[in-house]
Amino acid sequence: MSFENLLLMRHELLLVIALILVLIYEISLGDDQKEKVIPVAISLFGLLTIIGFLPKAEGNLFGGMYHSTHLTDVVKNILNLGVFIVFLQSVKWLKSEQSKGKISEFYLLVISTLIGMNYMISAGDFLMFYLGLELASIPVGAMVAFEKYRNSSAEAGIKFALTAALSSGILLYGISMIYGTTGSIVFTEVASKFGAQPLQVLAFIFFFAGMGFKISLVPFHLWTADVYEGAPINVTSYLSVISKGSAAFVLTTVLFTVFNSIAYLWKDLLFIVAILTITIGNLFAMRQKNIKRFLAFSSISQAGFILLGMISGLATGMTAIIFFILVYVLSNLGAFGVASVLFDNTGKENISDYDGLYQTNPKLSLVMTLALFSLAGIPPVGGFFSKFFLFTAASQKQEFLLVFIAIANTIISLYYYLLVVKAMFINKSENPIPFIKTDAPAKVALVLCVAGLFVVGFASPIYEYIRALSFGM
Repeated sequence: MSFENLLLMRHELLLVIALILVLIYEISLGDDQKEKVIPVAISLFGLLTIIGFLPKAEGNLFGGMYHSTHLTDVVKNILNLGVFIVFLQSVKWLKSEQSKGKISEFYLLVISTLIGMNYMISAGDFLMFYLGLELASIPVGAMVAFEKYRNSSAEAGIKFALTAALSSGILLYGISMIYGTTGSIVFTEVASKFGAQPLQVLAFIFFFAGMGFKISLVPFHLWTADVYEGAPINVTSYLSVISKGSAAFVLTTVLFTVFNSIAYLWKDLLFIVAILTITIGNLFAMRQKNIKRFLAFSSISQAGFILLGMISGLATGMTAIIFFILVYVLSNLGAFGVASVLFDNTGKENISDYDGLYQTNPKLSLVMTLALFSLAGIPPVGGFFSKFFLFTAASQKQEFLLVFIAIANTIISLYYYLLVVKAMFINKSENPIPFIKTDAPAKVALVLCVAGLFVVGFASPIYEYIRALSFGM
């Protein structure tokens, strides 16, 4: 293998190098110097993120097991950007008593999961796909239970581990049936042999169910709120955007690469699941009092919108989905960033605690409002454009009923998003959260999210660039 071929795995190799450097640096430090890992890890990852945007060639490795394209690079860069923001938001939490002594472990776990996601995104067969999926999933269990002496975190870790094991088993059973009926695990070969035989349809159902757990699609969503609530809030923000974004892209790719011959069957399934996911996510979000559970059901609803892009076809749907993931990363991390700042400084995470927040913390209230407006799809922030492109893509396939139901649910979602805005700006409180001086890394993270929501919303070249890559698939 030549050096040029090895560079096709640039994203993964850089992550491995960063992981090793963080580990070596942490070993060289004394027990009372562990906090020095934080600026080193953030700087390394920031450099890694910038390098990821440099152009590189396309190609295949390991006999087609690994594919590197400009489109996969775009998705990896979006994930890198999201992780960089999470790292910035986690600085104060990592310095707290709950995380003291485990700082480098957090970075090692996150980078490990990201390596797995990258291999999953570039997979050309089911073996690489499954190895990447497990590498992305197993460390997350440790991240969820990171605060092991806190009962809710330990409980959430157990729930996630059991759910991940069950979903992986279901998915792997489906893959084994695919191999049994086609004699191959290579995506292109399976696609040429896959049909509507009962056993193959059953294999697809198992595969889709396993991926449904990963993306929190209804009816595979029941673990989400409990795990999100119990996990540390920075881990929750990572789960809600990075993990979900990568799984959504991979599912879209596999649907059109491997299962395109039965698209007439799975499009009907996606139609039903999309309606259930959006609607049930909205209905349960309205009842939540805890901000993490609130954002958990919000993320379930947002996952339903991604299915609109999957129904729309490969090129137009993929464009809308990747653009939606980019905006969703910025929006959700903006909301979780504010929630993280408030929780790290006050320990409060109920929506009622946000009453009168604008009087004492106007800037944090404004950032939260913009993030929620983006999630709701209110112009002029990026969320409006991302949902508009999804609705347009579905309309081009004459899915007018689905678009109508999605728009109706968007209007419903305005109600519960505005409940948080109402709490901050209108509700009165005799004892509001006092003024909080946000630490510098968290400020940078929030500025990146807010700036990104406006830049991405109005910068049509970003959408056009993704569109050109999607139509070139």
